[in-house]
Amino acid sequence: MEKKKTRRKLSKRQKKQLLLEVIILFLATVGAFTIIIAAGSKIADAIGHKKYKVVEEQPELDVELLQINNYSRPGTAMDKVNNIVIHYTANPGTSAIQNRDYFNGLADSHVTSASSHFIIGLDGEIVQCIPTNEIAYANYPRNNDTVTIECCHMDDSGEFNDATYESLIKLTAYLMGKFSLTTDDVVRHYDITVEAGITPKDCPKYFVDNDDKWEKFKEDLEDYIDRYGVVQSQE
Repeated sequence: MEKKKTRRKLSKRQKKQLLLEVIILFLATVGAFTIIIAAGSKIADAIGHKKYKVVEEQPELDVELLQINNYSRPGTAMDKVNNIVIHYTANPGTSAIQNRDYFNGLADSHVTSASSHFIIGLDGEIVQCIPTNEIAYANYPRNNDTVTIECCHMDDSGEFNDATYESLIKLTAYLMGKFSLTTDDVVRHYDITVEAGITPKDCPKYFVDNDDKWEKFKEDLEDYIDRYGVVQSQE
C-alpha cells in the first residue's frame, strides 16, 4: 500500500512539473513572437514600408480663380502646407459663388483683406478661388502655411447641411493626401487664433460651439479615408 501511495505521489509531482514546463514554454513562445513582430515593424518602418492610405481622387471643382490683387489674392507663394483650416462663411443662405465674388470684389472695394482657397456651397459644389501653392488671406498669422476651406450654411447656427458636409469630407481627405497630412493637421480657424494668442475667432461656429461634432467630423474623415483611400508606402 505504501509503495502505491508513493507511486501516486510521484505521478502527481511529475504532472505538476510537466504542466509548469508547458506554461514556461508557452510564455517563452509568446514573448518571442512579440519581439519578432515588434522588430519586424521597426525594420519595415526603417526601410520605408510603413503602410497608410490616401484619397487620390480629386473631387469635382469649379475653378473660379480670383484676379491678382492686394486685398484677396496677392499671388504670394506658399511656404509649405502644414494645416488645413476649416471656416464657415458667417453669411447664412449665401452660395459659394456669391462668397467667391465678394472676395474678388475686394480688389475694387478695399474694405478688408480676405479670401479662401476653396468655398463649399449649399448644394455641395466646390469653388476654388486660389491655387493651393499661393497664400489666401484667411488664417492670420498662419496664411503662409495653411490651406483654407470656407463652408456655406443656411442659418445662424453655422451647421452645415448634408451636401456641404459630404463635400467637406471629400475635399479635406483629398487635400490631406496631397500634402501628406493627418487628421491632427486638420484644424478650425478658432484653433489657429488660440494658438497665436489673439482674440479667438468663433469659426466655424457650429464646430466651436459643439466640440463633440468636431470630433465626429474627424472620425468621419478617418472612416472615409479608410474606405476610399489607396494604400501607400511611406518613403
